[in-house]
Amino acid sequence: MRAIDAGLLVCHECHKLNKQEPANHRQFCSRCGGVIHARRPDSLVRTWALLLTAAILYIPANLLPIMTVNSLGRGQSDTIMSGIVELANLGMLPIAAVVFIASILVPIFKMVGISLLLYSVQRHQPMSVRQRIVMYRFIEWIGRWSMLDIFVIAILVAVVRFGSLASIEPGLGAMAFASVVILTMLAALTFDPRLIWDNTESDDNHD
Repeated sequence: MRAIDAGLLVCHECHKLNKQEPANHRQFCSRCGGVIHARRPDSLVRTWALLLTAAILYIPANLLPIMTVNSLGRGQSDTIMSGIVELANLGMLPIAAVVFIASILVPIFKMVGISLLLYSVQRHQPMSVRQRIVMYRFIEWIGRWSMLDIFVIAILVAVVRFGSLASIEPGLGAMAFASVVILTMLAALTFDPRLIWDNTESDDNHD
């Protein structure tokens, strides 16, 4: 049984269960005073909007230079993929693998995973509740690793400053990639996981 079936609403701020008051159009938490809803308003629409924006920005994030290394008056720009290839050519395969997973595979998995969750919830596709909730929790867990490239660039820009001898500057690709990471994180936050349980009975029929 869902909490809403028992007439209970959970507060997003303090997580207190409140008795549902059908007579009140807008209900507030009895503990912290926060506005509570049976389901987050426009959760699917907002998540789709954030996800599509992230998917569009993912293209320039991979095509534009993520950073430029200036050494002795010469500059070399690298995209995410060219940087991975350069690391592999230098024999740093473990580092190249970590960057590839964090910068290429993780964002793609997050966007595809959230898309599947949205589609399955909206279209009542035959995916079990267990599969959906495991996917949702995994998407939340791997989200933090997407910022690895940005952290590395931020550290290098701050540390490598030797005037005309050597310096590192962030590129437009870094800004686009950071935007993709932030937007996918926001998409995971705006998605209301309680929607997964709204068609539990139809899902159980497929188990």
